Amino acid sequence: MKLFSHDTKIDALKQVPLFEGLSKKELSRVAQGTEDLELAADTVLCREGGLAREFFVLVEGNVEVTQGGKHVATLGAGDFLGEVALINHSPRTATVTATTTLRCFVLTSGEFRRALDDNRSIERKVMEALAARVTTLDGDQV
Repeated sequence: MKLFSHDTKIDALKQVPLFEGLSKKELSRVAQGTEDLELAADTVLCREGGLAREFFVLVEGNVEVTQGGKHVATLGAGDFLGEVALINHSPRTATVTATTTLRCFVLTSGEFRRALDDNRSIERKVMEALAARVTTLDGDQV
């Protein structure tokens, strides 16, 4: 079911640090691999400890993020979650549950890898963004 225009997806993906260096054409390629979702309130998008395999961009509605059953954050339109899942299939660090009807789009790690395989410049720019993020988090710039 198509809920969002291609341009809406490109605009949303531009806000994700992992994709900040991508051109409009490259963002378009990433957006091609997404799937639109409309989810009812109380739907669990991902569970703490579960295997991470997808990335979500929230377009309308809200979600609650919990860790160990305790509220951590509320996210809404324009927010995203799970970008690390595109690179590393590690366990989820939190449970995310829709608190309202939610409209979002999802990119699986498989579709993301296809985009990287199809366009090496996307792969290079994503790796650069990851390196910058690790350097910033680590505080070590040699």
